[in-house]
Amino acid sequence: MNERERQILIVNGAGLLLGSILVGWVFFFFLLKAMVLWPIPGNVPVDIPGDERGWRMAHMEGLTQGLLLIGIGAIGGQLRLSRRQSRVLLWSSLVTGWLFFLPSAFGPMAGVRGLAFGGGPFGGDVTLNNLMYVFGWPPMIGVHLMLPLLFWGALRRLREMR
Repeated sequence: MNERERQILIVNGAGLLLGSILVGWVFFFFLLKAMVLWPIPGNVPVDIPGDERGWRMAHMEGLTQGLLLIGIGAIGGQLRLSRRQSRVLLWSSLVTGWLFFLPSAFGPMAGVRGLAFGGGPFGGDVTLNNLMYVFGWPPMIGVHLMLPLLFWGALRRLREMR
């Protein structure tokens, strides 16, 4: 993986962490049912849709995916992959990171989970649920390309060290 590709992953990982901070603030205000910005006195009541599980997941998804992209970017120079494998690792990592995070942030606002076409047992607007479900497929494919390539590149580097 070349230096530019590694830097792209690091920048996108940092972007995901920033997105996670934003979602974290929304989660915080959701829990308090008010915008409270200490040390500023007082608060502004808010009615943010969603549920605690959904907001926690969205926040954690941004943190997890952001750190994963930063980690792959940081060690990408140690991986032994072909040029094509490096490009697949780059794009599958970007697709996985962003398309796991963005729909998870959309879900609590829309009152859907996107885990099953048609809504499954979770309810909510079927059209919005199905949209979220469809956006979940690219990262599902991406993660199953990204992780084996990461393992393969690291294993090939380890074998060089004999």
